[in-house]
Amino acid sequence: MADNKINLPSSGGGILRYFEDVKSTKLEMKPMIVLIIIIAVVVIELYLYKFGL
Repeated sequence: MADNKINLPSSGGGILRYFEDVKSTKLEMKPMIVLIIIIAVVVIELYLYKFGL
């Protein structure tokens, strides 16, 4: 059994496929906008925690 090994590339033998042009979502945001939203939520949470609201 050990002699019948098949060596495949690290990508899984060509099974994985990546598409750059597939747009399967209606909502698209740039990474910078997501980062700004996350920072805004953290700042709001800290403000509410500090003032006990």
